[in-house]
Amino acid sequence: MAVRNVAGRIRDNARATPDKPAAVMTRGPGEDGVFSSVAMTFGELERDSDAVARGLARMGVGPGVKTLVAVRPSFAFFSCVFGLFKCGAVPVLIDPGMGGRRLLECVRAVDPGAMIGAPPAHAARVLFPRYFPNLRHRVTVGRRWFWGGESWERFKRFADAPFAIRQPAPGDLAAILFTTGSTGPAKGVEYGHAELNRQIDLIADAFAIDREVDVDAATFPGFSLFSIALGMTAVVPDMNPVRPGRAMPQNIIDAANRLGCTFSFGSPALWSRVSSYAAREGRTFRSLKRVVMAGAPAPAAVHARLLSGVLPEGGATYTPYGATECMPVANIAGAEILSGAGAETSRGRGVCVGRPAPGVRVEIIGIADGPIGEWSERLPVPEGEKGEIAVQADHASRHYHGLPEADRLAKITDGGKFWHRMGDIGYRDPQGRLWFCGRKSHRVETGTETLFTVCCEGVFNQHPEVFRSALVGVPLPAGGKKPVMIVEPKDRMTPGHENRLGRELLELGRKNPVTAGIGDILFHPGFPTDIRHNAKIGREELAAWAARKFAARR
Repeated sequence: MAVRNVAGRIRDNARATPDKPAAVMTRGPGEDGVFSSVAMTFGELERDSDAVARGLARMGVGPGVKTLVAVRPSFAFFSCVFGLFKCGAVPVLIDPGMGGRRLLECVRAVDPGAMIGAPPAHAARVLFPRYFPNLRHRVTVGRRWFWGGESWERFKRFADAPFAIRQPAPGDLAAILFTTGSTGPAKGVEYGHAELNRQIDLIADAFAIDREVDVDAATFPGFSLFSIALGMTAVVPDMNPVRPGRAMPQNIIDAANRLGCTFSFGSPALWSRVSSYAAREGRTFRSLKRVVMAGAPAPAAVHARLLSGVLPEGGATYTPYGATECMPVANIAGAEILSGAGAETSRGRGVCVGRPAPGVRVEIIGIADGPIGEWSERLPVPEGEKGEIAVQADHASRHYHGLPEADRLAKITDGGKFWHRMGDIGYRDPQGRLWFCGRKSHRVETGTETLFTVCCEGVFNQHPEVFRSALVGVPLPAGGKKPVMIVEPKDRMTPGHENRLGRELLELGRKNPVTAGIGDILFHPGFPTDIRHNAKIGREELAAWAARKFAARR
């Protein structure tokens, strides 16, 4: 069966609607009150990505060449990624905010042969050459200094004729997308064109995207590539994509309202900030009808604020469940969360993430930390019992890049297919909905019971003074672990307030059998979170912090 190059979608869009904006970059209004925007049409994106593909091919960057893309969201970013697809090269996308050392380790792990980057990225390559041992081809987006290679601007001279898009063979690598590394070392996830195309189609179906009318408020760079491939206009608000939880809400609201955005995909941290600002300042979205929040569970309060007047009448919110390796797996609407599923979270049942997406098989298997070689019908646990979530889907990534041991731990062969182990604990309810209970690696085994993070944290998060909480296990001198609940309060605490809130939280925990065994509360001023979504809590770092606290007491 023929596999279609994802970039063919751009050519289709350019032929159908050449003058329609593919991407719009905005500025402001910010503190100066000035708003401006500039657009790139699908016709221009088609020509620019053709020029990139031809320029790369002339440099020797062609099929299978891993190419690090170190460019912030911009017209150049979109043209480079789709140009790489066109010539058969493999774009490598790594979160720039994970920290310099970790990012460089990811680069060394993937060992790119080419790089398209902004000047700071090329400067890093010059300063740390051992992380780029086989990089032969360089393209600079911006001012090129002493490092040589080609420049983005010079590529435009190759825009003389349509480029013959390379049609991939089954099994050809299309892209390498790195995980955030928020729950372990960041890993490169391999995708083929078939998986990417299936993922794009699933997203369109899940959220009823209509390329004729929908406009994306593109707060997450990776998703904006999908939006453009679907034929939507991606409006990029004036924000730092590395720190979505610190975005200026007025910039997002203004861009969406001025340019008629109807859809947006972003992190729960971003939409918590935007919805709080909008509710406080009386701001509303005029055209934004669907908000999708992913990367971590979105609190019911965020859904409630958005659906209580921040979005226009008929607006909807969604929280899809998935991972870099397979997205989406399941999906739930905010209305369903607010109609009862959200209340179960505060009772310790976990977070409802909805029903499996079309074409996705979900099974709950027994919890095991080691590899599982072959699928067996004995692996699934009884209905309603907690276990590890395993999925089988045509859009799931088959491999981690250069990490056979990670493949052994995450993949289960099943004839000609495979199952991906999500590394998450969950269960299915009688309605067929999937519930998320936390990461497998974060469970706390005390010797008498096993505690799951999201279940326990839901009980404590219902307290009005708690912003968020994190369950960790602190090793005991005699062996085993002590469960400790770390709390980030909404407001700054004095010692007297801490004592009073600590007593109230312990009493709240004792009333629920899920949390009755938790006897220690610690307060933390600000949790470490992941870079991509600013929502996944760095529990490993918090566990080490808690251990130091208890060691100091002893």
